[in-house]
Amino acid sequence: MHLVYPAVLAALLFCTGLYGVLARRNVILILMSVELMLNAVNLNLVAFDVWLRDKLHSGQALTLFTIAIAAAEIGIGLAIVLAVHRNRGTTDIDKLRDTAESPDPDDPHDPEDPEDPDDPHGPDDPHGPDDPDDPDGPEDREEKAEAAA
Repeated sequence: MHLVYPAVLAALLFCTGLYGVLARRNVILILMSVELMLNAVNLNLVAFDVWLRDKLHSGQALTLFTIAIAAAEIGIGLAIVLAVHRNRGTTDIDKLRDTAESPDPDDPHDPEDPEDPDDPHGPDDPHGPDDPDDPDGPEDREEKAEAAA
C-alpha cells in the first residue's frame, strides 16, 4: 500500500478541520471541525502502522485510545454547549466572548458601576468614599460637593 494516499487524505481532512475551527462561529460546528482533525490524526496513525508493519499494532491501539478521548470530549463539549445555550440563548462565539454573567441593570448596588452619584471623587480616585487615609472626612467631602454644585 502506498503511504501517500492516506497521508494526503489525512492532510486534507486536517486542513478542512482547521479551517472550520478558525472560520466558524457556531460552537457545534467548531466541535465537529475538531473531530475532523482528530480523525485525520487517526487516519495517519493507522496508515503508518500498516506501512511500518508493526507487530504490536501500536498505531491502531493509539487510534482506539484517541477515539475514546474524542468521544469523551464530544460528550463534555456538548454538555457545556447545552448549558451555555440554556443560560444565554445562543451558541454564537462572537456573542459568548464574555463568559461572566451580565450585570443586572436594575441593581443599585452594582460594584462595577463607574458613575456612582454618591461618590464625588469618581471611579479613578485612589481614595474611595470611606478611605481612612483621606485627610478630608466624609463630612468635609459632602460640604465640598455641595459647594461645587
